[in-house]
Amino acid sequence: MNIIGPDALVFGVDDLQSCSQYLVDYGLADVGSGRFEAVDGTAIILRHKDDAELPPGLGTASMLRKTIYGVADAATLHAIADELSRDRAVKVLRDGSLESVDDMGFVLGFQVTVRRPIALPAESINAPGAAPQRPANVLAVRDDADCRPRTLSHVVYFVPDSAKAEAFYVERLGFVCTDRFTGVGPFLRPAGTLDHHTLFMIQTPPFLKGCEHFTFHMGGPTAVVQAGTRFVEKGYQSFWGPGRHRFGSNWFWYFNSPLGCHVEYDADMDLHDDSWTARETPMGADASQLFLFQHREKWAPSGPPAKG
Repeated sequence: MNIIGPDALVFGVDDLQSCSQYLVDYGLADVGSGRFEAVDGTAIILRHKDDAELPPGLGTASMLRKTIYGVADAATLHAIADELSRDRAVKVLRDGSLESVDDMGFVLGFQVTVRRPIALPAESINAPGAAPQRPANVLAVRDDADCRPRTLSHVVYFVPDSAKAEAFYVERLGFVCTDRFTGVGPFLRPAGTLDHHTLFMIQTPPFLKGCEHFTFHMGGPTAVVQAGTRFVEKGYQSFWGPGRHRFGSNWFWYFNSPLGCHVEYDADMDLHDDSWTARETPMGADASQLFLFQHREKWAPSGPPAKG
């Protein structure tokens, strides 16, 4: 099935004002009606938790109400409807999108993708032994650099049964496992993208079921760190990072949020096709990150080093 990846995540929140401000400060565009978009039109959608049009919650503290996947075409929508209606309800909504649930109770939507084509340069580097990517007198660093999130990258779920959850996405929706943390959960890639993962699942007790974090792709590692620094300077609390993951190789920086989950910036994720063989390793700090920085206030040398 030609599922591309998440087009939008829908949250039912306590405080619409603070959550809206958070997403604008993160770098998403407020386009109205509770929709906050990245450059390509993928989005976070906010509703008040008591909005009658929201799907029901998960029965936990999680504020995520729905994950909406973008698909390539109407034929894929029909294939998904045929597959899922074999054993569960599939609604056709007014806009022609589908709504159903996975085996863990997460509400899923499927629509012909809203992603707009974008043409933006990637971060360029100069390295000895390679042709310059930036010509003479072109600066790599600018205070006014465009650090907008470009596209919704992935979502991470806490699930009570990662094996059962994985089987649903692999057997019913055509996702493939790219890598796995033993006894924790899989990184999953749908057929319509080469991104290392658009969904990662972590096995937890049932009372934690929900969204652990979501992230948008940035233009490169400098954009991750520069956007993250701007975010900290606005008063938001860093949770983990900046650093670089091993599985997926993506740069990361995670922040606390009022949406009941963490929110990440990421960049430069590995791409994989069907010839890739999934790796597996026990979960741990060394497996999760190649390296990790810790944010601190800006500092500059002001004199000779102290004598020891």
